[in-house]
Amino acid sequence: MLVIHQRIAAQPEWAAELHLTFEARSKSRLRCFSAEGEDVGLFLERGQPPLYDGEYLRAEDGRVVRVRARPEQLLHVTCASAFELTRAAYHLGNRHVALQVGDGWLRLLDDYVLKAMLEQLGATVQALEAPFAPEHGAYGGGHHHSRHGEEAFNYAPKLHQFGVRP
Repeated sequence: MLVIHQRIAAQPEWAAELHLTFEARSKSRLRCFSAEGEDVGLFLERGQPPLYDGEYLRAEDGRVVRVRARPEQLLHVTCASAFELTRAAYHLGNRHVALQVGDGWLRLLDDYVLKAMLEQLGATVQALEAPFAPEHGAYGGGHHHSRHGEEAFNYAPKLHQFGVRP
């Protein structure tokens, strides 16, 4: 098994590739297979952003592994105006939908309920297959509802410390 613990800077050469969906790239612990068919165990540091397309990893045996975003079934959303696109983004954000934002378009994982909502809002929605690279979020630590005894997972916002005065 190819065991990976480390993210590294871009490299000119690599020995293996991992073709992963966004959900798989978001996990710090994962068992998968390389494009070459080798069994792989990912054991990355928790609390880090998802792996991105073109990122590099180093395996315990020293081999370099390149990450590729596997194409997924997505909805490509466009609107007649910036206001309508902003409104669509607001309603998707209100539902905590992972969203890829482009110049004049939005992309999200295919979902027939969200497609119907977007069409009801007047958006043009097209199905397509492409790699998915949604926004990671402004605070970087992810969305978490800590409970007593889980204080280690209560990530402080990275942009602001709400309620703290200088």
